Amino acid sequence: MVRGQSRNPSDKGSAAAAAESSGPLPGSVDGPVEPSATPLSLLLVDDHTILRDGLRSLLELQPDLHVVGEAGTFEDAIELAVRLQPDIVLTDIGLPGRSGLLLVRELRKVCPAARIILLTAHASEEYIRAGLDAQADGYVLKDSGHAELISAIRTVATGQHFLCKVVASRVLATYLHRGEGGAKQDPLHSVTARERQVLTRIASGHSNKTVARELNLSVKTIEKHRANLMRKLSLHNAADITRFALNHHLMAQEGSEPVSPNELRKAVGG
Repeated sequence: MVRGQSRNPSDKGSAAAAAESSGPLPGSVDGPVEPSATPLSLLLVDDHTILRDGLRSLLELQPDLHVVGEAGTFEDAIELAVRLQPDIVLTDIGLPGRSGLLLVRELRKVCPAARIILLTAHASEEYIRAGLDAQADGYVLKDSGHAELISAIRTVATGQHFLCKVVASRVLATYLHRGEGGAKQDPLHSVTARERQVLTRIASGHSNKTVARELNLSVKTIEKHRANLMRKLSLHNAADITRFALNHHLMAQEGSEPVSPNELRKAVGG
């Protein structure tokens, strides 16, 4: 389903101007964020109509927030983003057919000035890392309070990044925990470029046969590369490969399509 309305390009909100700069990563913001001086246009992307309706009603109570369009699929979201060029896009990760993580990366191409917030129920480290690797400007859980969501919108509109309190705490805890171990050798130092290509594709849920076709190699050769990289990295199964790729930011670097929510849940046992 697509709902959208055209707007005058001269009405573009402050996020377009702010998108050129890269602000600090504040995590959650203490206290209310002042309304934008210029109304911000929003595109809502979620496959649940009742959730979009609720969000629209909530957000449009704010004088500086104006929902200009709604989409329930990846394709509809791209179509509306191209046509409306919104200041802010709120999108779920789980969309029919194609992942919201891939949507973030595609929006960077077709709507580069937009600020993008992932509004999702997924709070695991794997999803948070994948969202940040996809270059989302914000990550907010669906059980966050409405004040926190509004703060997220206004914060990313100024060019900063935003993590809701729960996510910010988990990111900080992970960072501090890893810092305790001191400097470590890059685990990829012994992995060849070809093995790395195989690793990222396997992590994205591709079969050996599919990877062989993409890289123009035989299935037997892919199996050999897979066995070698798993031995070098002490990985034992596909779930280990997926975790490793996400934890080391490899999926975004290699440009492979992010794993879909269903595939990721299956791969990491969640």
